[in-house]
Amino acid sequence: MKITVLGATGQTGQYLVNQALQQGHTVTAIVRNPGKLAVHHDNLKVVEADIFSADSLKTHFKGQDVIMSCLGFPASIFSAVTGYTLSMNAMINAMREARVNRIITMTSWYTEPNSGAQSSYLIRFLLLPMIRSVLTNMYEMEQFLQKTDDISWTVVRPPGLKNLPASGKKFLTHEGYFVPDSSGNPAGSAVGRGDVARFMLSLLNSNAWVKKGVAITTK
Repeated sequence: MKITVLGATGQTGQYLVNQALQQGHTVTAIVRNPGKLAVHHDNLKVVEADIFSADSLKTHFKGQDVIMSCLGFPASIFSAVTGYTLSMNAMINAMREARVNRIITMTSWYTEPNSGAQSSYLIRFLLLPMIRSVLTNMYEMEQFLQKTDDISWTVVRPPGLKNLPASGKKFLTHEGYFVPDSSGNPAGSAVGRGDVARFMLSLLNSNAWVKKGVAITTK
């Protein structure tokens, strides 16, 4: 397939680009700084574009089968995070103009404000408040996608991320804001970034999670 990847220089994005190329896909990586992407491949095109501008993106979206986003924006204590909604708005508008229908993007467990109530004390009272500005904007982006009827979107929600390559582990999935274990508590706390990329790419051959958000972890 022809895949455009946003956030290709990020840690998860690099795994995604590498695995997509290994699987024989043609990849267009949209980056701010081409020097940061250390991958070279005949099927890889690296382009610079403004992720907040539909006009800037649409040229690179034309003729693509799917858009995949691993964009991440840092938490801010002093101001709201807006990068997720602003970039998604630009991507969706660019997709419409370029006539691309499929987007797969990544957020996190616990984007919905009350969904962390069953998480561990440490996560609930220390970690989540620290990243709440990010989770809030991710949730706003998810809400925006839910109102986007004309695009086949999927939101992949991993828990904490470890900088590890793809494993052969089985995925546990749940249509919700975390993956529950048999007692309803969150199952697991972190997955390898390579596994998140592996799951995102597995969606290329499946309609299982179209227009849905799916929480994932590994067994």
